Amino acid sequence: MISFETYWFFWLTPLPWLIYAWMPAVGDQSPALRVPFTDDLESLAQQTQLRSGKSSINMLLLAVIWLCLLVTANRPIATGVAIQLPTEARDMMLAVDISGSMEERDMLLNGKNVRRIDTVKHVLSDFTDRRSGDRVGLILFADQAYLQVPLTYDLATVKQLLNEAQLGFAGQKTAIGDAIGLSIKRLIERPNESRTLILLTDGANNAGNVAPLDAAKLAAENAIKIYTIAIGADTIVERSFFGNRTRNPSRDLDETTLKSIAKQTGGQFFRAKNTEDLKGIYSALDKLEPVDQEAQLYRPIKQLFYIPLGIALGTTFLLLLLNISIQLKRKFIDRQALNEQTL
Repeated sequence: MISFETYWFFWLTPLPWLIYAWMPAVGDQSPALRVPFTDDLESLAQQTQLRSGKSSINMLLLAVIWLCLLVTANRPIATGVAIQLPTEARDMMLAVDISGSMEERDMLLNGKNVRRIDTVKHVLSDFTDRRSGDRVGLILFADQAYLQVPLTYDLATVKQLLNEAQLGFAGQKTAIGDAIGLSIKRLIERPNESRTLILLTDGANNAGNVAPLDAAKLAAENAIKIYTIAIGADTIVERSFFGNRTRNPSRDLDETTLKSIAKQTGGQFFRAKNTEDLKGIYSALDKLEPVDQEAQLYRPIKQLFYIPLGIALGTTFLLLLLNISIQLKRKFIDRQALNEQTL
């Protein structure tokens, strides 16, 4: 079914005709320079003027352009058949750490050493693809926590904005407590059984205004389960001038606090030392039991404004070509007539 987001602009339909009817036409303007043969040229031009219905065609094309622009301004939409959403679903907030430490290249993906954030994006993209029927939201946090996507069925948008996330735009530190607090604010309106937060980080809380354990206590009081994931390898071998050396890239990881958060809220703690561990964790999270929710209907909506807009642009181009061709033809005929008179 085709409808419009607004109908207000259709009131402007007669505007061009009103202007044409009520505004006075421009009077004749005498030429600033007169030459002896001006009158002859004018009479010659009048004799050779094309009388092929140009004015009528122009008016018709201008009317088509005007009506198409009005239709475009009213935003036509096509509403599809109502689709019933699954009544068994989950509400999940994904809180992803984008602090500076996620730049560490200690993860192996497709045979290459990549940054932690790249592995998270890869695995979470697959996880999001499997959330059909679930409502998913996305929070990114570093110095502060930011709601990137509210709870939504639009999983494609969640996936896109996750893949577009850049390290550093939220700072370099890690505000785990603020991320939990923001998640509580977004989940508290959902049914008690479906409130789930999946929090992924590679460090310890060293920023923000809320202590992680205080936030976890508030989450437990509001029946929000938190599943915490600690990411990062235990050891990596680096080459240096003095030979190979072993380094622990996860020395700042606070597993104790993450375990306490999960336990306090009835969730679970996971440790991902490599890509395969992370994939296994999200496969385990797939098994979280969905809960019955209130039945909802969804009607897909498609914007159609580009169709009348395209017609208007095409008609404008046609009008320009028509007038240019007529002008060229008129000049050609006038030149021939003038040459004949001269001879």
